[in-house]
Amino acid sequence: MEGASFGAGRAGGAIDPLDFLKQLQTILRVTAWIFSIVVFGSIVNECYVNKDTQNPQLFCIFNNNESACSYGIAIGIIAFFGCIFFFVVDLYFQQISSVKDRKRAVLLDLGFSGFLSFLWFVAFCFLANQWQQTTMTKPVSQGADAARAAITFSFFSIIVWVSSAFE
Repeated sequence: MEGASFGAGRAGGAIDPLDFLKQLQTILRVTAWIFSIVVFGSIVNECYVNKDTQNPQLFCIFNNNESACSYGIAIGIIAFFGCIFFFVVDLYFQQISSVKDRKRAVLLDLGFSGFLSFLWFVAFCFLANQWQQTTMTKPVSQGADAARAAITFSFFSIIVWVSSAFE
């Protein structure tokens, strides 16, 4: 009967930090948080390069498509703040005594995780497609590793967010 009503029978219990950190949901949140930092950090830091030394104008190395870089950064930032928000919700979930509020928190987490899974899938497909169409030049090759990292961790983020939705 302990699992009934979203764990409402345990509401108001003390938070054990070690047990909280060992939960699969917490591990998935921290992993998704790190992956989001890798994606938007690598795009911001190395995926904008100069076309030549005389022109200080920056361009996105994903097929010179500004939308690809902007989308990757936006999804990374949304996931970053979403992870922080739901980490705090998970931390204080034991303090929520109302079954309706617990249900809302669980459904919001489920909906957000599913939505982010979809957005990461779109990001992975979009970035991979634009990278595939990119012509390798000297400026592009400077940020190639960062572009590949953004694509790779976008893929890993899909797996983490789907796992988070089913946890």
